[in-house]
This record gives sequence, C-alpha cells and structure tokens, in this order.
Amino acid sequence: MRRWWWAAALAVLASAGAGSAAAQEAGIPVGSKAPAVVVDDVDGKPVYLSQYIGHKPVLLEFWATWCEVCEALMPRVRATHAAFGDRVEFFGVNVAVNQTPARVRRWIAENHPPFRTLYDAKGTSTRAYAAPATSYIVIVDRAGKVAYTGTGADQDLATALRAVTAQ
Repeated sequence: MRRWWWAAALAVLASAGAGSAAAQEAGIPVGSKAPAVVVDDVDGKPVYLSQYIGHKPVLLEFWATWCEVCEALMPRVRATHAAFGDRVEFFGVNVAVNQTPARVRRWIAENHPPFRTLYDAKGTSTRAYAAPATSYIVIVDRAGKVAYTGTGADQDLATALRAVTAQ
C-alpha cells in the first residue's frame, strides 16, 4: 500500500512539473551539505557517494523508466554531460517505484543514458535528498554543498554546472 502511494505521489508531482523549470520549490535546501549516502547500482553493488561528494561536482537526477518528464529532460542531460562530463560526476538515481532491476537494465541498454545508474530500492538517497518527484535534479559543488535543485523538462543545467565548475 505504501509503495502505491509513493508511486502515485511521484507521478502527480512529475506531471505537474512538466514543461517548466522549477528550481528550489522543494527538496533538499540549496546551500546545505549534500548527504554522502550509499546506494546500490543496478547490479546490486554499493556505490559510496562519499567518493565523489566533496571531491568534484556531482549531478544527481532522480528518474524512472516510466517518467515522461525525465524523457523530455534527457536531451538537456545529454548536452550537459557532453559539455561537463569530464569535470562533473553524473548519476541517475532510479527511484525503483514499479520497476525491477531487469526493467531498468533493459532501459539502459536501449537508451544509453549519460550517467551511472543507481537503483534506490531502499529509498536511501530519495529520502536523504527529499526528492519531491522524478525529473528532480540536484547539483552539488566540489565542496559538497547543494548548489542547485529543480524539477521539470526545461531546467537550465548548463548555467548551474558552469557555476560549480568555475569554482
């Protein structure tokens, strides 16, 4: 029952944010210390975000295979990865709602996302970053502080990444 509620809430919030950037309307506050949580990858191996947070800028996208807003956001994520991928670590945090690791692996094989995929089956990072919806992006600066958050397909990720890579 609880998983159903979370899926419904994410779907409503994701569709509400469609088509417009919504920087810092919800989620972890900008300026706060980014949680260096441990989240499994899609193969069940732990990924320690502490290896990246506080060492180099990080982009986290909270997404799902069924998220239409995430699909619309993907060209921006690809473009920013092409421009900043050598200086910023990109992670796609799959929220694991109504998805199996096998389904996520199939989506990855078909779509070749420009990020390392994490599978947040326990909701560890989703809770730590107070992710309000799929298509939620968090950008962390090299000092480990949250520099940007937003939802929706029209987020200006390049400006936020320029700021954190210029530091």
